[in-house]
Amino acid sequence: MFDRLELLSEHGCFGGVQRFYKHFSGEIGLPMRFAVFLPRQALAGEPVPLLTFLAGLTCTEETFTMKAGAQRAAAAHGLALLMPDTSPRGAGIVCEDHHWDFGVGAGFYLDATHAPWAGHWRMESYLLRELIPAVAAQFGLDGGRLGISGHSMGGHGALTLALRHPGRFASVSAFAPICAPSQCPWGHKAFTGYFGQDESVWGDHDASVLMARQEGAPYPGGLLIDQGLADKFLAEQLHPEAFEAACAAVGQPLTLRRHAGYDHGYYFIASVVDDHVAHHARALVPALSGG
Repeated sequence: MFDRLELLSEHGCFGGVQRFYKHFSGEIGLPMRFAVFLPRQALAGEPVPLLTFLAGLTCTEETFTMKAGAQRAAAAHGLALLMPDTSPRGAGIVCEDHHWDFGVGAGFYLDATHAPWAGHWRMESYLLRELIPAVAAQFGLDGGRLGISGHSMGGHGALTLALRHPGRFASVSAFAPICAPSQCPWGHKAFTGYFGQDESVWGDHDASVLMARQEGAPYPGGLLIDQGLADKFLAEQLHPEAFEAACAAVGQPLTLRRHAGYDHGYYFIASVVDDHVAHHARALVPALSGG
C-alpha cells in the first residue's frame, strides 16, 4: 500500500472520477505524483482492469490526463487509467533540470546505475514494484489484468517494460514511440547519462533489440502503434521501421498505422486514443474478447 498518500484533487468524469495524488515513494526516495481515473464500476467495488499510460519528455502526470480525452472510452469499456509522472523531481542533483530531454521530466522508465542518477532515478522499479501494485490494491482493481501504453519516451517505456517483464501486461500499445533508442540522439544521451559508458546494457532497454531476441511472438494478440508522418522527430529519433522489422522477424503481430498530416503532439494522440483504449479492452475485458 501507499506511504503518505495525499489526495490533491478530485473531479467527476464520465460517470466515474478523475483524481490526482501525491505519495512518498520508497523506490525513488522522494515524493511522487500520479493521476488515476476510476470508472463507475470501480467506484461500485468491481475489480476492473488497469491501463497504465506513460507520458513523454517534459510531461507530467497531468499531460495525458488532461489532453488526450481517454476517460470517455475508458468509462465506456470499464477500464481504470493510471498516469504516472515521468521522473523524480526535487532530488537536489545540480544538473537535474539543465536539459529538457534528460533528467527531470525524462526518466526513460529505467533504473539508472550511474552516479549521480542511480540514487533516485529508478522509474522501472517504481512502476513495476511499487506504483502499479499499490494502485491496484488501494482502489480494489484487478492487478492480474494490466495493460500498458505510452507516447514517445513513454512509448519506449511501454514497449520495453512489456518485453522486459513477460506476462506482466496482457496488452501493449504506443503512440509515436522511441522504438530504437540505441540508434537515436535521445537514447544515446539518456543511456550514457543513466548507465555510463557501458554500451553493453543498452540493448536491454531498446524495444527493437528486445523484440529481436524473442523466441516467437510474446503478444500473439497483437501490438498497436500509431505514428504521424508529419512528426518532426520521426526520421531522427523514433525509427518505427526498426521495431517493425524486429516484429516481422519473430512473427510478432503488429499493427503499425502511419498517418499523413499528423505530428508528434496531443491533437494526434486525441485522434486515435479511442482505438488504443479499445485495443486494450479487447485483451482485458472478457466480454469483449469472447472469454
